[in-house]
Amino acid sequence: MQDESALGRAVAMVADLRDRCDWDRIQTRETLRPYLIEEAHELAAALASGDPGEIREEVADLMLHLAWQLVLGLETGEFTPDQVADDLVAKMRRRHPHLFELGERERWESLKSREGKTGRGTLDGLPNTLPELLLAYRLQERAADVGFDWPDTDGPLAKVREELAEVEAELPATGPGNQERLHDEIGDLLFAVVNLARKLGVQPGSALERSNRKFRQRFVMVEQLARDRGVVMTDATLAELDVLWDAVKAGEGR
Repeated sequence: MQDESALGRAVAMVADLRDRCDWDRIQTRETLRPYLIEEAHELAAALASGDPGEIREEVADLMLHLAWQLVLGLETGEFTPDQVADDLVAKMRRRHPHLFELGERERWESLKSREGKTGRGTLDGLPNTLPELLLAYRLQERAADVGFDWPDTDGPLAKVREELAEVEAELPATGPGNQERLHDEIGDLLFAVVNLARKLGVQPGSALERSNRKFRQRFVMVEQLARDRGVVMTDATLAELDVLWDAVKAGEGR
């Protein structure tokens, strides 16, 4: 790909670096994979921040890794950038037949079946390297595609209550075996909460990210308030810390 498109220029740059830089020359798909995962997470963080400059920078970094994979495909003779683009266009046309005068709108599972995936399981193809909350969400989403789903939020709500009760039932017990059961029950509770979030149209990862950010901001303010009032947090009681926490929350409403 030697055109002047944005991706074409990125591919040309990587190809040039492969010729002239010792470090770039020895990179393989396996050595680049950790960086690709890292860059995807950094872009996700930039998108959450909403900062256009940061998003632009991280999109550029991800484009670099996409260009890397295209160059490696060219070098091995396995595929060309144009073939990849052709595959993308063909797949999107197949999956949106109603937009390209190719037929009526179809259910997702019907489209996948026609793509030759009939022999595959519903959950096949989901990488175990996905963040756990996202993997739980996608597993449930895939199952829902074939009808394995509650019709409304009543079922997921009841399941959350059921799983919470099972966690509570394990609390009085002690010992290694109990820790193993608690591990399982907490996992089931988290899975049920993710399912409830899905039915409510909430991305659980994004929701947790917001809660993490809110807690971090509040806790920093609690520490500042403690210093202002001469309170040593490590010596304070939980009741005293709760007073600081409530003061910070009350201040957010002003």
